[in-house]
Amino acid sequence: MATRRNVGGQGPAVDGDVAGLAARRVAQNAVADLIGKNRAFALEDALEQAGRNAQLEPADAALARAIATVTFRRFGFLKRALAARLAQGLPEEPRLLALLATGAAQIVDLNVPDHAAVDLAVRLAKADPQAQHLAGLVNAVLRRIVRERDAVLAEATDPLENNTPLWLATRWRAAYGPDLAQAIARAHLRGAAIDLSVRGEMQAWAERLGADPLPIGSLRLRDTRTSVVDLSGYAEGEWWVQDAAAAIPARLLDVAPGERVADLCAAPGGKTAQLAARGAHVTAIDRSAPRLERLRQNLTRLGLSADIQVGDALKMTGEGTFDAVLLDAPCSATGTIRRHPDVAWTKAEPDIARLASLQSRLLDRAALLVRPGGRLLYCTCSLEPEEGEQQVAAFLARNGDYERLPVMLNEVGGLGELIDRNGDLRTLPAHLDGNGVTERGGLDGFFATRLKRRAG
Repeated sequence: MATRRNVGGQGPAVDGDVAGLAARRVAQNAVADLIGKNRAFALEDALEQAGRNAQLEPADAALARAIATVTFRRFGFLKRALAARLAQGLPEEPRLLALLATGAAQIVDLNVPDHAAVDLAVRLAKADPQAQHLAGLVNAVLRRIVRERDAVLAEATDPLENNTPLWLATRWRAAYGPDLAQAIARAHLRGAAIDLSVRGEMQAWAERLGADPLPIGSLRLRDTRTSVVDLSGYAEGEWWVQDAAAAIPARLLDVAPGERVADLCAAPGGKTAQLAARGAHVTAIDRSAPRLERLRQNLTRLGLSADIQVGDALKMTGEGTFDAVLLDAPCSATGTIRRHPDVAWTKAEPDIARLASLQSRLLDRAALLVRPGGRLLYCTCSLEPEEGEQQVAAFLARNGDYERLPVMLNEVGGLGELIDRNGDLRTLPAHLDGNGVTERGGLDGFFATRLKRRAG
């Protein structure tokens, strides 16, 4: 059964609207945008844009984010529940589907009054010229969801079969087997923890922050109700938020003080910070100037520095001049669904081949930048073999001057399940879960391979 949780109070009326209506409108707009014409967007971007236009107060912005996030986290279940209660089946029009789904999500999974979820959804329908005539339908369907909430929750029993797009479920069964694929889908439904990478002594910060040390070198917060910016050590730059799995690749590169390191596709900068904190001279490159500006701000808060460049990694020069190169390549991001549930519903299977082609070209360019005897670390936050295991196998087949440096057991806290049969890192959302560390366990899905360029 889903957990009903408090997402904060509702803000004041905006532009004469009923309290909480603007938040629902932003959530509906963001969801509709993503399931409609702008599938390339991320939910955070859609929410930021819609929220900026609506000039939301912080409490309403938090409510809009909670509604949109839980809508995508349970989108498969919600669509099945709505379809079973609509005589004509699910509507194809994105705005109407988004209105029904966000309303249903509030009823089954958020701690908001049922009458508010229904009434405000009806108000949104009446305010939309294209949906005015369907306000009665919206009212009837959502009231039925309220009456049948227990049945709706009881029907939500198979997250792989009923809450995962078919193309992803099929791929994960083939790659990981039915049991592990099911465990991945369950982890996505639970959501993500908040992990921290710390610069100081782990145990001391664990006690100060009320966090648990993980065997792979990160801290996991027990209480996520307090904003991270208000926690001890944030303003002083003593730590930064970074999923525990995402923190492993930079550690595997094992840079030494003074080494020249290139961080390709560097934003948002967690790995750049790790490398700089080790004393490396880091060149961080990314195509997105706004994302690099956030990276710059984060490094400033942390008291770290790097040579930050806006540019295309495929055009980067400096062949053979870096001691180490880290390539966190653009990917489908299917390993981050527990954190970004919209990914499951905004990506499509053809994206995999397109991204794998880009990764191949980036990997070949990165290989040229490494000096003889230097290291190359390739990683993606994807669960898809084409973006991980198959990618590195093809690279090694066409690059005879590189060899694999296998990940050792002591580098992943003794967790042998994180190392695949080739000696590469493969973390899954179901890993480090159910072990009593925190209520929310799991890891982002990551693949990483560590390679060495042969000398001479």
